[in-house]
Amino acid sequence: MSLLFVIFIISVVLIFAIGIYSLLVTHNLMRILISIEILTKGVTLLLIVAGYISKNMAMAQAYVITVIIIEVVLMAVATGLVLGLFRANGTLDTRKMNR
Repeated sequence: MSLLFVIFIISVVLIFAIGIYSLLVTHNLMRILISIEILTKGVTLLLIVAGYISKNMAMAQAYVITVIIIEVVLMAVATGLVLGLFRANGTLDTRKMNR
């Protein structure tokens, strides 16, 4: 195993740990969306590592571009829903929402 591979794997594990921790700790809807964004960045890095290992970077890059496009669309829709909830309730805290 090369040093670059070990660094990538450690980075993926750290990114996942940060994403899971922030997802579990926060009650703010925007921070939850950012946590999901961090987790998807970990997935894209893992796809790049898998492409590096299998010596098939072209396929890995195609998957990463697809994941990024789907991620952007989903985040735009989710952000719109969160802003709608903020306008309706006046807060983004999940503990204080009325409905």
